[in-house]
Amino acid sequence: MKIAIVLGTRPEIIKLAPIINKLNKNNSQIIFTGQHYDYEMSLRFIEQLELRKPDYSLKISHSDPHIQIGEIITKLPKIFKKIKPDTVVVQGDTNTVLAAAFASLKSKIPVSHVEAGLRSFDWRMPEEHNRIATDHISEYLFAPTINSKNNLTSERVHGKIFVTGNTVIDSINKYARLSSKKSNLSITINDFILMTLHRSENVDHKQILLSIINAILESKQNVIFPVHPRTMKRLREFNIYQKLQESKNILLLDSVGYFEMLELMKKCSFIITDSGGIQEEATAPEIRKKVLVTRTTTDRPEAVIAGMSEVVGIEKNGIIKAIKKTIHYPTISSKKTPFGNGDASKKIIQILQKNL
Repeated sequence: MKIAIVLGTRPEIIKLAPIINKLNKNNSQIIFTGQHYDYEMSLRFIEQLELRKPDYSLKISHSDPHIQIGEIITKLPKIFKKIKPDTVVVQGDTNTVLAAAFASLKSKIPVSHVEAGLRSFDWRMPEEHNRIATDHISEYLFAPTINSKNNLTSERVHGKIFVTGNTVIDSINKYARLSSKKSNLSITINDFILMTLHRSENVDHKQILLSIINAILESKQNVIFPVHPRTMKRLREFNIYQKLQESKNILLLDSVGYFEMLELMKKCSFIITDSGGIQEEATAPEIRKKVLVTRTTTDRPEAVIAGMSEVVGIEKNGIIKAIKKTIHYPTISSKKTPFGNGDASKKIIQILQKNL
């Protein structure tokens, strides 16, 4: 069995790390696309998690998604021809995933999709386009939950579906125990809310971004806000950044590393985010924090059903109301994550060994 693992963003690195750690250079090759051209959002995480360096780096030259996808589709087949993998493993719903899947298909190499079957049913999301297209051209689909499997079955995908759990729980189980020693972040604030924002449908629209920010400011609660580079660009462009900088209850941080984020999640009272990955991570036994999702939909309904997440929308008053309620009732009753037992990577490798 020979596997090509294609990744390009922080979430892919974190979620593919448990699989990479169970493989070696003899049976796998790592291809890094560089979709997150910012060091802090990509290679920093490979170094932090002590993963072996990628065997190939595409060095994508542009942030425009059309150009990114085109470059990846053009460059990958040359590498595939050289290494001749039995399958190409991709994870999630990024531009890297879509482009790598198409390049694999046209190179007549089976696609293995980790975290298959997620659906928000929100066509505004570029990620929704990417994941649906990838699912329908994949030969092996590793669904994290029964709900994800049902989505795939209802769409009649042609590939084989396997329910494995989510590899993010594997990562949390391993790295959360190390984060207090590995983190370089010193936080002296007590009783704070952790907030992250990065999705294009939120941060690229001034009124939506302003609505969310005003809710945080008017809540008067202590909030630690690690700012994604994309969000920072929009905050400055929309003249919102100074407002945050001058506030007394918001602590702005540059984008942080994985161990630093784990420590923030462990120490916070609860989380406000539009991140899908954080909705999953917060359910892990090592974290177990309530999440308020600043979106109108979620592709992780399992966390909502379990009472671990709540979709609060993007309107200021609704977010403030949810914050006030959660301040009084921040604990969650569910003790078990709906995203598996932390053995997803082991299951995925065993399935590939059996089928390839």
